[in-house]
Amino acid sequence: MQRSRIRPYWSSSPKVCIGDRSVGPGEPTYIIAEAGVNHNGKFDLAIKLVELAKRAGADAVKFQVFTAENLVISNAPTANYQKEQGHNDQRDMLRQLELTRQEFIDLSHYCREVRIEFLATPFSVSDLEFLVEMDVSAIKLASPDLVNYPLLERAISSKLPVIASSGACTLDEIDAAVDCFANRGALSRLILLHCISSYPTPLDQANLSVIGNLANRYPVPAGFSDHTAETLTGALAVSAGATVLEKHFTLDRTMPGPDHRFSLEEDQLKQYITMVREAEAAMGNPLRKLLECEYEVR
Repeated sequence: MQRSRIRPYWSSSPKVCIGDRSVGPGEPTYIIAEAGVNHNGKFDLAIKLVELAKRAGADAVKFQVFTAENLVISNAPTANYQKEQGHNDQRDMLRQLELTRQEFIDLSHYCREVRIEFLATPFSVSDLEFLVEMDVSAIKLASPDLVNYPLLERAISSKLPVIASSGACTLDEIDAAVDCFANRGALSRLILLHCISSYPTPLDQANLSVIGNLANRYPVPAGFSDHTAETLTGALAVSAGATVLEKHFTLDRTMPGPDHRFSLEEDQLKQYITMVREAEAAMGNPLRKLLECEYEVR
């Protein structure tokens, strides 16, 4: 039977507040610089990533909160892109990429000092509760957790804005997750990101047309979690309707670790953000009216 959608409740300008920023159609694109685990488990490198994100002009810098012992079973295999970087045991790899909870607290304090939003992805209910205690402005859920209903429910009950990626999910799975928010009266706090769970994502498989589909199908802001290694895709995503972007970045693409090789270095991240702002300017206003620059020719 055809599922009914929430589309009748659509608002022409759904917006969500993250910190002091309004996010959604008509607002500047909210750019999340994804540090992820590119600190390689070293706090001093994490600080440098915060500084880089701030210099590049990102609105937020995001990390990942997890404990390897709790997240994966012993001898869990790695994905092919991780194997290519010499990682053959998932738990061992993640153990080397952990930061302590105190280090995350210190990172969030430093972000406040330099005036960039601190965000993090939790990978368990206890990790999420830790972030709530830290008084973060929003929760970011990774693609695999769009079907992790205990974590999804706890994110909803946090009363915080939730940014959820949808990589490797079917449309039915996305529908069900959005319904969870709708049934709890929490749609006004959801931002949904199109994502391709391939690392890196080839440009010809970014499938950016999905962004507009998400924006039309659900009454929430839509965005793009960008796993390409390109600087162009952010601007293209904006033209496809993205109001939020998430992009991996690194201090050095040649560093050891699973995510560095498809992450942007500082100059590339600056270019990425510049191109996004130029795309916003080029998109302009959807209402057709006579512009001052046209008067002479008219």
